[in-house]
Amino acid sequence: MFLNKNFCDINPLCYTISTKKEVCKRHLKDLLSKEKFAKNVSKEKLSNIVSSHNSNIIKRGKGIDIKLQENKEVNIKLASSKINGIVIEPGEVFSFWKLVGEATPKKGYKDGRVIVKNKLEPGTGGGLCNLGNTINLLVLHSPLDIIEEHKHSDALAPDSRNRVPLSSGTSVSYNYIDYRFKNNTEQKVQVLVWCEDGKLFGELRSEKEFPCKYEIIEEGHHFQKEGDKYYRVSKIYRNVINKSTGEILDKELIWDNHSEVMFDYDLIPKEQIENI
Repeated sequence: MFLNKNFCDINPLCYTISTKKEVCKRHLKDLLSKEKFAKNVSKEKLSNIVSSHNSNIIKRGKGIDIKLQENKEVNIKLASSKINGIVIEPGEVFSFWKLVGEATPKKGYKDGRVIVKNKLEPGTGGGLCNLGNTINLLVLHSPLDIIEEHKHSDALAPDSRNRVPLSSGTSVSYNYIDYRFKNNTEQKVQVLVWCEDGKLFGELRSEKEFPCKYEIIEEGHHFQKEGDKYYRVSKIYRNVINKSTGEILDKELIWDNHSEVMFDYDLIPKEQIENI
């Protein structure tokens, strides 16, 4: 009966064993790695703001458990305090989990929403993907090199007002599903993340300006039904623009999006549904 199943899918114990194995593998890989991981935090802010982003932490709507949303805010505040002010020197690597550490109840982390086997359910430290996503947006608007990124559905909740591409979708899970970028520039950069008045704020700073600016654009956005499920479909690009001339130097596809909708299908805007 188990011949067609992965070991991790047999039962919850097997899933836990598989997860622990991946955690140990990542520890060993990092131990043998020659990369230098950023670890120095400074209260002094670097002078130039490269990019900034803010978003509401609490999501409200049909089928959304407000308690899990409030717990998410607690989790994000705890994790942000471990990252805020981190300085990444030239040649260093930023690792989300190297800085945050394992999210456990003993450290104050609570149950928020996590995605397990493509389903939303309560889990310790739930909501930290929001923090990872904010950092990803900061980095995408810079010349820094993303060296590890994982995606989950960006259709976890209905869009509020206008659609903002990449407002969600970055996945982090201790410690083998990490978010990492490398500073291959010739100057220091700094990540600032903090919570205030129910919002998550982020800034990426540098010592001086970079010559290019960056923009995220989305093309072909729509929802479509496949079998008995709905999916958000789009292509998301990053434009690299010369600040002096305004010339687009590069247009890079960064996500060929095909995300299962994980909120009430009745809340999908009817005018955004296309037949296939």
